[in-house]
Amino acid sequence: MRNRKTAWILAVGLGMTAFAGCGSEEMKNYEQAAQDLEAENFDAALQEYEAAISAGVKLAQSYRGAGVANLRLGNYEQAIEDFNHALNSDKVGKALKKDILSYRAAAYLKTKAYDEAMADCQSIAESYDMDADLYFLTGKVALAMDSYEEASADFEQAYGEDATYDMALRIYGVYLDKDMEADGTRYLEAALASEAKNAQDHCDRGRVYYYMDDYENALSELTQAADGGNTEALLLQGMVYMAQKDTTSARQQFQAYVFKEEKGAKGYNGLALCDIEDGDYDSALANITTGLSSADDETLQSLLFNEMVVYEKKLDFTTALQKAEEYLEMYPDDKTAKKERAFLRSRVG
Repeated sequence: MRNRKTAWILAVGLGMTAFAGCGSEEMKNYEQAAQDLEAENFDAALQEYEAAISAGVKLAQSYRGAGVANLRLGNYEQAIEDFNHALNSDKVGKALKKDILSYRAAAYLKTKAYDEAMADCQSIAESYDMDADLYFLTGKVALAMDSYEEASADFEQAYGEDATYDMALRIYGVYLDKDMEADGTRYLEAALASEAKNAQDHCDRGRVYYYMDDYENALSELTQAADGGNTEALLLQGMVYMAQKDTTSARQQFQAYVFKEEKGAKGYNGLALCDIEDGDYDSALANITTGLSSADDETLQSLLFNEMVVYEKKLDFTTALQKAEEYLEMYPDDKTAKKERAFLRSRVG
């Protein structure tokens, strides 16, 4: 079994209603924060929300926004503190409270405060209508607590509410992280029982087959998706070829993605992986540098991790250790990176 991990955070949009009594400059901070958060510019969003909090602008929403930004930046304890402030603010509507509780549960889960996370999930279940994402979150917390039957029931509810390829993959990823791949695979098999209706469906089916290590069917589905204009399928085709150690074919797919996408960071990351496999480390660094200029949060993490790996492959352990330290400041929960840092310290020290 390959070590593949999926990660996710519930995404909830922010409203930008007018706030009587505040100056236009303060409202600009708040509105800009909402835009930055939606665009995944988390550092900028956090600064703007902190400015809004200092000015007393929509405190519940501003603390909530700061908490989400801190959560995405890996500042989990601070995120929890922000969510606490949000819940203790005036004028916390029912829908907003539900939203904050779900985010705080996710933050508690990150800090391994499982009892607190489950308490928030139970509070939501007692007072609100549950949806697929909340059943999924509750199941994830239950599984972290080794409450296997409860987790199974929650995941079944989640998939029953949202029987999509995406939900199947999310549930599979959680079980995979617990070395319970067989429990997650049945959701992948359930997802494949439906027929593809469009290019996106073929792409999703290709992704599912990829996770099941069925590369022949994966390529068949992804080819149909790509022929239908789905550019994401090009990336997945590259990943399938990489799994088969065919860097020539993988490189062609990643280059095709870069050609078609204005912001091709994921494609450059794929090209860097090909370079690493082929031992062309200078080319890998060049592709990583190009990709960093347009990377979203998830791709940024992968690019920075691969940058650390490249310097290690070049036997530049001092720079590799520096990159590992910087990486772990941004992504402190990455166990693989922690092991790499320990190894690099042994080589440098």
